[in-house]
Amino acid sequence: MKPYEIVNMIIDEEAYDQEEVTADFTYQNQDYSITFKKGDLELVNAWVFKNDKSLPANLAENIIEQIREDVKNRI
Repeated sequence: MKPYEIVNMIIDEEAYDQEEVTADFTYQNQDYSITFKKGDLELVNAWVFKNDKSLPANLAENIIEQIREDVKNRI
């Protein structure tokens, strides 16, 4: 079983001349959003949502890799 759950995924094909994929997910009872470049799935940014604010997320590399693979399989 995965330690996270992707709850929404958006493929933005017109973002600043760079196609991107954003996945919203829950992990350890917190809401996160992570964006990758669609072409090579390079990490663009990651945010955690706390108290109605978005803050830069500090995610472990293995979680980012798991989400990257999950996103890759979905697109």
